[in-house]
Amino acid sequence: MPRMLDVSDEVRAEIGDEEAARLLAGESAPGSYDCTSCRTPGDPEQERTSTVLFIGDETAVLAFAHAGCLPSQVVQVTEEQLQGAVRAIGGDTGEPAPAQAAPEQAVLGVTSGLVLISGELHPALVVEPTAPVARPGSSGTGDDFLPLLIEQGFMPLTELSAVPPVLHGWSVLLAAGQLHAVLQPNPAGGRPVAWWQAHQPLQVTDGWRSAANKHQQVLMFAAPVGSIGRQPREDLLRDALDKAAANGKLVAAALPLAGL
Repeated sequence: MPRMLDVSDEVRAEIGDEEAARLLAGESAPGSYDCTSCRTPGDPEQERTSTVLFIGDETAVLAFAHAGCLPSQVVQVTEEQLQGAVRAIGGDTGEPAPAQAAPEQAVLGVTSGLVLISGELHPALVVEPTAPVARPGSSGTGDDFLPLLIEQGFMPLTELSAVPPVLHGWSVLLAAGQLHAVLQPNPAGGRPVAWWQAHQPLQVTDGWRSAANKHQQVLMFAAPVGSIGRQPREDLLRDALDKAAANGKLVAAALPLAGL
């Protein structure tokens, strides 16, 4: 039976025509796989399947996904992220480590949860720095975290009554069923770069992952230090989001899953 495998031109350019041909012929493609996005089983002989090439600083890993979850694409990640994905695919995930942005940025706390908007549950990430964020190159002591995000296209919210608009160019990298990074456009052009990345892949609930694959996007909410806090339950997280919005301290956007 022919394999329903998608190999994009971008992936083909990286792996070469010979390897692409071997994949399409079924010589090096798996008989079955766990989707790198939703982590449910897939079969390239029964359903359209995408080849997804993760490229790190030194190594690359070819993974497979349902075509309905991710298109065939190349995803640029750090070597640390790539090794984390390899461990996750192999079942050795370890414990999530605190999330931290690049050294020149503030430490960002990232919480995942489901948020109810207009009667429907949406997967959300809530980002709050541990300290005020100054504008790059500024010697001031003010907090420019929200203004910087608004300049990138995030929308200020006064209430959570509707899904925020999609912010094209940004995306959420969900690989091996775990959260790896929030990607932003590369100022120099080319592939997106990590705005935030997990030191180790962050675990999300089955419900969160299912909602992300249903909507093919994740809502990202951001608030300045001290606005949200570490909330132990989703209802308390929602209350904190509502309060931050009412106080004019919340911005948001809908971010597609990486590559969509």
